[in-house]
Amino acid sequence: MFHGHHRSVSIFRLFLVVLCVASCARHPARTASSESTWRDSRQLVLVIVPDWNANHGSLRSYARDGGRWYAVDAAQPVAIGQAGAAWGLGLNETHGDGPIKREGDGRSAAGVFRIGEAFGYGSHADTGLEYRAMQASDYCVDVDGSPSYNRIVDANAVDAKGSSEPMRRDLHMDGDQRYRLGFVIEHNATGRRGAGSCIFAHLWQSPTDTTTGCTAMSDATMRHLLAWLKRGDAPVFVLLPQSEYARLHAQWDLPPPEMQP
Repeated sequence: MFHGHHRSVSIFRLFLVVLCVASCARHPARTASSESTWRDSRQLVLVIVPDWNANHGSLRSYARDGGRWYAVDAAQPVAIGQAGAAWGLGLNETHGDGPIKREGDGRSAAGVFRIGEAFGYGSHADTGLEYRAMQASDYCVDVDGSPSYNRIVDANAVDAKGSSEPMRRDLHMDGDQRYRLGFVIEHNATGRRGAGSCIFAHLWQSPTDTTTGCTAMSDATMRHLLAWLKRGDAPVFVLLPQSEYARLHAQWDLPPPEMQP
């Protein structure tokens, strides 16, 4: 009786193995790209920097048609955080070695991020993104622990005490034009404490500039990008060092490195 039971169990286990193999043949393992949370995105703004500590790089835009990315424009120079880049909190679930983004570290957020609203000093802008005209009372709250951390708020309605990020820099900081046009890079969208805040793409004062964590570019590059970007195309912003891009592009369903300048 014991031997017969053992044989029955063995036959049953063999049946399960055969069933599993057949099932896997019908349902092949899903790739990371098919599971990516940006699979619906049809526009991509890609910034590549030489390494984690570099503070300048190149920006290129891509569109997707029929599942394949194609380059829209030639590469343009950009400036990023004065200390380089660090892994941010975006759409990608995993990452490898490298620094982690923290509040005040002077690094730009690396990873894949939704592009949020456009903003500026004017009443409107030529863009397919949602646009927000900034007022003198608008601040991005960079105070760790504030209930409004990493949000742009009207200080007349919401406490922004201690924040050092006025969105009308021209009115608060001697005519500064860097936020005259820009868009939100949705790093740390849930406002995790200390993980970094107020990450934007905005204008630079000169090509030799660096930022405290944003990505800066020329007026011409920004205007061209804003006119091209469309909210309905679920655009994403990607920033990675060259080595990480080479390692992750296939897994993350990004344009192959040979398409880079």
